Amino acid sequence: MDPLFSLKQINYRYLDTIPALAGVNLEIGAGQRFAVIGANGCGKSTLLQLMNGLIFPASGGITFRGYPLTEETLRQEGFLRFFRERVGYVFQDSDVQLFCPTVLDELLYGPLQLSISEEEAEQRAFEVLKMLGMENHADRPTYMLSGGEKKRVAIGSVLTMNPEALLLDEPTNGLDPRTQSFLIDLLVSLNEAGKTIILATHDLNLVADLDMHVALMSEDHRIEKIGAASEILSDEDLLLRTNLIHEHRHIHGGRSHHHRHVHVAFHRHLEEQSDIPCQGGNTNE
Repeated sequence: MDPLFSLKQINYRYLDTIPALAGVNLEIGAGQRFAVIGANGCGKSTLLQLMNGLIFPASGGITFRGYPLTEETLRQEGFLRFFRERVGYVFQDSDVQLFCPTVLDELLYGPLQLSISEEEAEQRAFEVLKMLGMENHADRPTYMLSGGEKKRVAIGSVLTMNPEALLLDEPTNGLDPRTQSFLIDLLVSLNEAGKTIILATHDLNLVADLDMHVALMSEDHRIEKIGAASEILSDEDLLLRTNLIHEHRHIHGGRSHHHRHVHVAFHRHLEEQSDIPCQGGNTNE
């Protein structure tokens, strides 16, 4: 069976001069929880934009469900609809994504562009509003929302399209702890419902919490390693080399010392809670 996304020898430069990706090979299976991680500027957001057909590689090839993803194929109405119905993209900056007068208008926009009936579009929109806990915000202008609320609406505007794959660029950036917790719960639920979740992030806690399969980018814009989150996040030398953790002097009790800082929090499981099997993380290894 073909992978959901396949990328082979992808190279990309901004303005034909600034390197962003070099020789990237990657496969992502349907139903996975997959994270592209790396330091700022390594190319992870560029990689997601390529997978969404927002930009195109200078060389190399990308396929979605075995079909080439190119400028030419996306000009074909049949493939364009096929692809846009199945792949949703959430920008890092919600203000880039939100442009309709109200929250409800944002959620209706996508389905209506696919010629879905107004009745079905409204049904989807109100179901998503309930999922997001924003039933009372339907008529609110998006510019009056908080940052966390805007992020929910941006995700909701994609969910009303009911895509099979959800691509999110730095989804926890700028979110408060409560909204981050809501986002993690939502992504787990969506994956349990069969959605493929693909993130670009340097939030190592998010990657650990979702037990994701991981592609680690180096600062020379290549994939350094692919593996399970538990394997990659436990390799401090690897994380230090790729600029995801750091070493510096630290003060405790008025005295300074030097050590590594690994910003991955370990959480505690309550004894009365039973473990629920969850698919989508470390597959296709």
